[in-house]
Amino acid sequence: MSTPGEFYNSLPPVTKAYGTLCLLTTAAYHLGLLNPLYIALHYPLVFSHFQIWRLVTNFFFLGKFSINFGIRLLMIARYGVQLENGPFDKRTADFLWMMLFGAFSLLVLSAIPWLSSLFLGVPLVFMLLYLWSREFPNAQINIYGLVTLKAFYLPWAMLVLDVLFGASPLPDLMGIIAGHLYYFLTVIHPLAGGRNILKTPMWLYRLVARWGIGRQQEAYTRPGSRPETSSTSGVAFRGRSYRLNQ
Repeated sequence: MSTPGEFYNSLPPVTKAYGTLCLLTTAAYHLGLLNPLYIALHYPLVFSHFQIWRLVTNFFFLGKFSINFGIRLLMIARYGVQLENGPFDKRTADFLWMMLFGAFSLLVLSAIPWLSSLFLGVPLVFMLLYLWSREFPNAQINIYGLVTLKAFYLPWAMLVLDVLFGASPLPDLMGIIAGHLYYFLTVIHPLAGGRNILKTPMWLYRLVARWGIGRQQEAYTRPGSRPETSSTSGVAFRGRSYRLNQ
């Protein structure tokens, strides 16, 4: 059995960085070092006072230390890690691009008045859960030792549980919307004969290669080249068209 330090060091870079920032943000809040209102998403302050950092920092607060916080952090450690080590293995730039696209989608959704939220960390984590459920649709999931179901239905089961426990379903729904938008643009639309309009930009490949994070495909380091992807599927979930029939 690995030690906590060994487990932490074995985590893939993007998921590890995001989970660590979420943990540190909540720890800083409990230590009285951070007022969450200073990092919350508030568009009037973003545009009128140029507090641009709020567009990023709001994704790092998952709430105070609680059972719900622990569940969200475990979701990052499980579903984010399995995605980054699985379909995104050796494709760190693609995984980072997926996270950036999800964050941007959630920022747009939050601009809609009835979807507005001060913090978008929970929706971003739920987006990871949704994409994981599409990548591993037949995996058997046991919920609290009471119900066993296929992973394909897990996001909806978690949404129902949140409602039953008195939480708002909006963060979960926003995550599902953002996740499905990414899945549609990178998988469903290309498989239907459309063009993949969400390819990872070359500058991000070069940036990841320059930083030396993750395990990169050789093509990342060759100027003017792009990692090979399937012509019939999107950037993620390559060659897995069976998911459309779930």
